[in-house]
Amino acid sequence: MDYFEYHDDVLACEGVGLEAIAESVGTPVYVYSQATLRRHVNVLDAAFGKTPHRLCYAVKANSNLTLLRRFVEWGTGFEVVSGGELFRVLEAGASPYSVILSGVGKTRDEIRHALDAGVLFLSVESQPELELISEIAVATGCSARVVFRINPDVDPRTHPYISTGLKRNKFGISLSDASSVIHAGTSLPGVTIVGIGCHIGSQITELDPFEEAIAGIVDLARDLVRQGIALEYLDVGGGLGISYDAEEPPSLEAYARTVRSVSEDLGLTLILEPGRVIAGNAGILLCRVIRKKTHGDKRFVIVDAGMNDLIRPALYDSFHRLMPVRPREGKEIVDVVGPICESADFIAQDREVNCLESGDLVAVMSAGAYGFSLASNYNSRPRPAEVLVDGDSFSVVRRRETYEDLIRLER
Repeated sequence: MDYFEYHDDVLACEGVGLEAIAESVGTPVYVYSQATLRRHVNVLDAAFGKTPHRLCYAVKANSNLTLLRRFVEWGTGFEVVSGGELFRVLEAGASPYSVILSGVGKTRDEIRHALDAGVLFLSVESQPELELISEIAVATGCSARVVFRINPDVDPRTHPYISTGLKRNKFGISLSDASSVIHAGTSLPGVTIVGIGCHIGSQITELDPFEEAIAGIVDLARDLVRQGIALEYLDVGGGLGISYDAEEPPSLEAYARTVRSVSEDLGLTLILEPGRVIAGNAGILLCRVIRKKTHGDKRFVIVDAGMNDLIRPALYDSFHRLMPVRPREGKEIVDVVGPICESADFIAQDREVNCLESGDLVAVMSAGAYGFSLASNYNSRPRPAEVLVDGDSFSVVRRRETYEDLIRLER
């Protein structure tokens, strides 16, 4: 559910018409609904009920500082995958003990930063990484709390670029090697083993892959406990999908029932890493039609948002619903494209849309996750502004970049 609806035939975010935002801030602009974000956090938290759990929002989905501050206020933790993301959540006021550091390529500086800050744990992805963590922990006089990320070789049935739990993917420790790597960790100085986990991918719209993957690491957890290795956490990752088009992902309640059914008897605290399912449908990219053109029978609608603003269609051939802010009569089949000098610069291809004319505003839906966080300055285009709507008011939570911003670090 989200809070983007038509009020008197004009699309609004909560109580604010999108025309008012475009007039005040310009386009393109990312617009987020605070009510939607909060609802998704609350519903997911409630779905796990009294089962011990920690919700650690996946910062890579959307790392805007104001949004992170809201998550801090609402009591969520954070899953970060870089030193920059760790810096952001600490700047937002997060307790270090609510933060977990993941990532297959953690650098020496990132590991040291996490240990100095006192994060809840580091997710270990290989034996060489484990040995480096031990070395740094000993050198800094810290005790590194670690959770081992297991690669269960489970097909998440999603786009291959966002699959992370198959043997051919770079992530995690293979299930066949996990026991020996974990036992090696018991003898390393400066390391405290606190759990195991897995994360099999993103935009997963079926429950079976979650059940299969978690069941596999639950069996491993039981074996480890029988062998005397005390565990506190079972990290079940994230990856639950949202509806972009015709997908029918399971509800948060159904997801929670599945996770609990295969893990609850362990008595470990679950770590959840939701990102897209929290932020995806809470944001849109608002853009304006520049002009229309035709090539024979081919019709193009050129908008002022390009692949530098929203790369998902070019990168994943992803689908985003398009909603005119003020609908016109009639339909037409068009390519909705941006101004970037690439043929991959499109938002929609051969899409039937409400008739659009120069100057019309269009909302690109479900852009709250992996929208701005993947934006770039390609073609030397300033990145768009970000706006947060709260009820009947809105605020700019990231100003639009200027040309001066583009060259600031090159002077």
